[in-house]
Amino acid sequence: MKDMKIGRRVAEYRKENSLSIKEFSEKSGISTALISQLERGIGNPSLSILKAIAQALGVSLPSLFVEDIDNASLIRRRAEQETIHNPNEKNAVYYALTPGPLKSNVELLMMTLKPHSESNAAGFSQHFEEEIAYIVEGEAVMAFEGEEFTLSEGDTIRILPSRKHKLLNRTTLPIRVLFIKTKVSY
Repeated sequence: MKDMKIGRRVAEYRKENSLSIKEFSEKSGISTALISQLERGIGNPSLSILKAIAQALGVSLPSLFVEDIDNASLIRRRAEQETIHNPNEKNAVYYALTPGPLKSNVELLMMTLKPHSESNAAGFSQHFEEEIAYIVEGEAVMAFEGEEFTLSEGDTIRILPSRKHKLLNRTTLPIRVLFIKTKVSY
């Protein structure tokens, strides 16, 4: 492993806790030779070794890999928002709001829906992830198959996975809706 981050974390932990390589080896169940290699950036740990390191350090396994992400990179400025056009939704424009650089378990989208239109003119949308819609501006109608609910500014609705739905704007003004969607993980 050319990246010395994990080895550096082990060395820092040992120093902060006044542990020798031998003592950390006993605590983690990892050989002293491998610990030494990791600290010098030349070891190649297996998944089970990474789990043992995380456990010994008292951190989660994923946190071993995200330490070098600087906080400024976790901000998405308005000027950096991506516009998403769905060909099935000609009346709706989505703006991707989820900050990077890491993949997230949730997705944040802002939708603007034109007056007297619906989000999916071809029918209903259906997703395998759960989503929550928050009405930021205007009045919307959430339509499910056979049921409709009028939503005003500040209202929130939860849309369960595989539930067929679409938003309707029956007013003369555009509406803005904030969507929070879980990501499907397999």
